[in-house]
Amino acid sequence: MAMSSGVRQGAVMAAGWALVGAAAPAVLYFAEIGPGLATASSHATAPSHARAAEPTVSGGPVVELRAGAFGQFRARAEINGHRVDVLFDSGASLVLLSHADAERAGLRFQADDYTERVGTANGPARVAPLILDRISIGDITVRDVKAAVSEPGKLGQSLLGMTFLGRLTRVDMRAGVLILQQ
Repeated sequence: MAMSSGVRQGAVMAAGWALVGAAAPAVLYFAEIGPGLATASSHATAPSHARAAEPTVSGGPVVELRAGAFGQFRARAEINGHRVDVLFDSGASLVLLSHADAERAGLRFQADDYTERVGTANGPARVAPLILDRISIGDITVRDVKAAVSEPGKLGQSLLGMTFLGRLTRVDMRAGVLILQQ
């Protein structure tokens, strides 16, 4: 039995919408787990350098970062006046410095300073909470940022989490570019 052209087009459209409907939850779920996957990756890449963009009329300075390997956004930040390579992680509730990066930034901790417990992609860890005077990425500077330092050997990459990102007026991603605005 031959199918008419109109019926065939209707069947193709219905199949297309069914495919879109089936894929949508997967895309939404991937967006939720994406930051966690980024922090679990052990592949290191050189950090991208922040590129200053023109400020928009309605806000402060804008910085654009291009995605690196695996779609991750990395930058060389200035933390309390010291350069530290960071990975942007919207899944991290706060800025988390590796012990080695904290030492490079002039921060020193004793074993009894690690008073808080946090959950990480690598399991539970103890951290030393602190307030960082300032974090700068390009022309953007955020002051008095809640952060923590991981125990020695527990974190290989410092994470720029929501205690920094949440203080910006705009965090947007388009076509492999992360746009930050103060």
